[in-house]
Amino acid sequence: MCILHLLVNFFKYSYLSLHHRPFKMDPVRVLVTGAAGQIAYSLILQIGKGDVFGANQPVILHLLDIPPMMKVLQGVVMEIEDCALPLVKDVVATSDVDVAFNNIDAAFLVGSMPRKEGMERKDLLECNVKIFKGQGEALDKFAKKSVKVLVVGNPANTNALICSKYAPSIPRENFSAMTRLDQNRAKAAIAKKVGVTADKVKNAIIWGNHSSTQFPDVKNATVELPSGEVPVYDAVKDTEWLQNEFVKTIQVRGAAVIAARKMSSAMSAAKAAGDHMKDIWFGTSPGQSVSMGVMSDGSYGIAKDLVFSFPVQIVNKSWKIVDNFQIDDFAREKLSITEKELLEEKEEALQVCQD
Repeated sequence: MCILHLLVNFFKYSYLSLHHRPFKMDPVRVLVTGAAGQIAYSLILQIGKGDVFGANQPVILHLLDIPPMMKVLQGVVMEIEDCALPLVKDVVATSDVDVAFNNIDAAFLVGSMPRKEGMERKDLLECNVKIFKGQGEALDKFAKKSVKVLVVGNPANTNALICSKYAPSIPRENFSAMTRLDQNRAKAAIAKKVGVTADKVKNAIIWGNHSSTQFPDVKNATVELPSGEVPVYDAVKDTEWLQNEFVKTIQVRGAAVIAARKMSSAMSAAKAAGDHMKDIWFGTSPGQSVSMGVMSDGSYGIAKDLVFSFPVQIVNKSWKIVDNFQIDDFAREKLSITEKELLEEKEEALQVCQD
């Protein structure tokens, strides 16, 4: 009986050890460009803590910035070390694009030329298109073909389009532009208006460009009140506000932050970038759509081959445009305005690439 008892305990212990032992995961290589900048400063911590790729997922951080910023970037690396983050297995800090893009699984393309006083939108576009053309070429040569690329640097939609064009070996659907910050702003504004927290607002969507032509749309959104879930229009009971002040507030929110803070959005932009990539990695919640700038397939009558923000749902790291959102005449007019801007940007960007 003693031998039998020992054998039972041995097999029981072996079974429990096998099934409760932490599963060893290979590190995910994550690139952040503009890594010495303000957005990256908040974003890197999210990634290192496990807020984006999972609480048990080790990461190797690839941090890229331009040569004049390398001393600042070394300070960022020192802070990463001082955070003592157990998931961060290594940090590759470099100004060499070839090194930064090598074998990466995910990319946050944050770095771009900021708009300066007196600079026209066309001037900004010309500078940044060349940056993202080069980064597309680097992705094509050095990154994994499964890499998921999020473009944050503005003009984000058109930069994503150009980046994808110059990385032909990587599927176009692996590229997306960030409009999640605008969606988060829209949710927060609605939540504040009706007196709930932002997580109670679902399916608020940003259409089009990440610019002042974007259309924040809550016609298909709902809000969870103590009495139950109701359409946002029924909860707010103010169509005039929803179609005017609300839309304009979200469209110019970035400029308002700059006016108040004297710097552009950083903490909120980093949070939105993390939200965006986390949804790519783990999928969206059932019944909920999120806003992403993705390659248009002609859905909702939008011209093909534009990176346009649509409502999407994500399963197994693949997004699909949700095709059942109601578009009324008011929304159609707004979609046409932002589509026109993106068509103009595309034409300008392609011309710059040919020069």
